[in-house]
Amino acid sequence: MSFPLYMKYDSLNSIQSAIRKKETTIEEIVTNYLRVIDQTRDLNIYVQIFEENALAQAKTLDLKFQNNPDELGKLFGAVVSIKDVICIKGKPVTAGSKILEGFESVYSATVVEKLKAEDAIIIGSVNCDEFAMGSSNENSVYGPVKNPLDPTKIPGGSSGGSAAAVAANTCLISLGSDTGGSVRQPAAFCGIVGMKPTYGRISRHGLLAYASSFDQIGILANNVEDIASVLEIISGADEYDSTVSALPVPDLSKINHSPKKYRIAYLKNAIESDGLNKAIKASTNDVLENLKEAGHALEAIDFPLLDFIIPTYYVLTTAEASTNLSRYDGIRYGYRSQSASTLEEVYKKSRTEGFGNEVKRRIILGTFVLSAGYFEAYFSKAQKVRRLISEQLDSIFEKYDFLIMPTTPDFPWTIGEKLDDPVSVYLSDVYTVLANLGGIPAISLPIKTTSELPTGIQVMSNKFTEEKLLKFSKQIENSMKKS
Repeated sequence: MSFPLYMKYDSLNSIQSAIRKKETTIEEIVTNYLRVIDQTRDLNIYVQIFEENALAQAKTLDLKFQNNPDELGKLFGAVVSIKDVICIKGKPVTAGSKILEGFESVYSATVVEKLKAEDAIIIGSVNCDEFAMGSSNENSVYGPVKNPLDPTKIPGGSSGGSAAAVAANTCLISLGSDTGGSVRQPAAFCGIVGMKPTYGRISRHGLLAYASSFDQIGILANNVEDIASVLEIISGADEYDSTVSALPVPDLSKINHSPKKYRIAYLKNAIESDGLNKAIKASTNDVLENLKEAGHALEAIDFPLLDFIIPTYYVLTTAEASTNLSRYDGIRYGYRSQSASTLEEVYKKSRTEGFGNEVKRRIILGTFVLSAGYFEAYFSKAQKVRRLISEQLDSIFEKYDFLIMPTTPDFPWTIGEKLDDPVSVYLSDVYTVLANLGGIPAISLPIKTTSELPTGIQVMSNKFTEEKLLKFSKQIENSMKKS
């Protein structure tokens, strides 16, 4: 299935060039995206559409271009969708959950403020797994999002709405969140680019928390250059987030193809795994072979802790989730049960009725691993394993520039196929959670396979080396276009 682009403009550079040449206007661009949103409603991508606001801002920017073109922000012409876990002042934010029914944000997330300051237009908020807990975008009070490339398939999750929004050409760029692969996995499933930067590179102020030591806002787009342009804008210090890095942000928007040759490692036990789809394995090996032919030094390495990644991730993230989600109690904001007659019943019934099954499952699991008698057996051990994983990654990046593996072990599955098999769904994150456990940047780039459905190759690098990672990703992207 294909969807109309705005004429030939599928990148920020082409849009801005067309505006400067007066081949189009920002209002025309927004109008076209709104038209495509209307044409693709059956994909269930958008939770809210900010049509009136987007058109009004477009008209203002067109007037600004006529009178003071040099005063336009770096992202003028960029139409952006926002995952429904990121706050926008005066707009509802629900995290795909009934528990936040009727809640309206009183402030905007730092990333939203930074986008607007550079004249990006927010066109709407998009569907996601409830509280970003899921890998298929089926765990939403609004129902599942459909994959634009095959509407019978999932788009991935939890940022499935963001990936589908870009893949269906309803916007140019989307912001999602990535706790264990929630930007990269749906990017791979929808055939686009998705990046999770270093933990702390982007402020989490205004991002509804799932697992605070893992969560990071990420970017989905059609190409590496657009990822770089947005990352430059939304990164950097923020007085509202004590975990964000104060390191200077590189000039990423001017990223060019670099001919530099790199030292690259790939995980032998990941690529040779019996759980990896044969077509994805073949395509991954093709990419590795192309990199060798291009002059890069590649080496297969083992990662002994690979089998511990998923259990470590789910012990720690569910523990953090059980704490973070305790604030949704039916008292302060959001949904409150109408059948409760005592204070205790307000708590119990509001949370029972307001949360979906997957969120309840993770809250219960997280409460269990934090409970007396089990804290040392599970949570403390998982923290120690996380430290070992982080140290192992540090040792890899002392020797290599990049670490490569597939983004996902398989292709997107049919909607509803795995609803009764949560463990199978959890295992679909086996290649992506590593970057979140280590807090390192990672990007998924679309690659060709023998299947009609897309997949991705994942590239990781050391903390705060996004500039180098994006330059290398541009090399891979360019080589894909030639092949």
